Amino acid sequence: MTSLIRHITVDCTDPYALAGFWSEVTGNPRHPDDKPDDTAALVMSPDDGPSLLFIAVPEGKTAKNRLHLDLQPSGCTRDAEVERLLALGASLVADLRNPDGTGWAVMADPEGNEFCVERSAAERATAAV
Repeated sequence: MTSLIRHITVDCTDPYALAGFWSEVTGNPRHPDDKPDDTAALVMSPDDGPSLLFIAVPEGKTAKNRLHLDLQPSGCTRDAEVERLLALGASLVADLRNPDGTGWAVMADPEGNEFCVERSAAERATAAV
């Protein structure tokens, strides 16, 4: 017997807005029934993977996340994805990219939740050659 991860849940102050940011990041749609005043918002998974669920809580973020997402760009390089995410409203927390192309960028979403951007699959394959 096993369990599937149905949602990855993020506490936040504005679920609808944060779901909109993550919808742009992932290219996955927000649930069509979500409205700006709702206390929860869902970014749906296109397959059987977990969805991202954003829940309103009264308190703000006060410490480093104990769990975070690692993103692998699809269709662009890590550096291009970092620039795209900055334009969407993310911030760069720590730049751990190395001159040889390894490493990653630690970023935060508009509410301060950390996540990392790694190299794309194509960049990894090129480096392995």
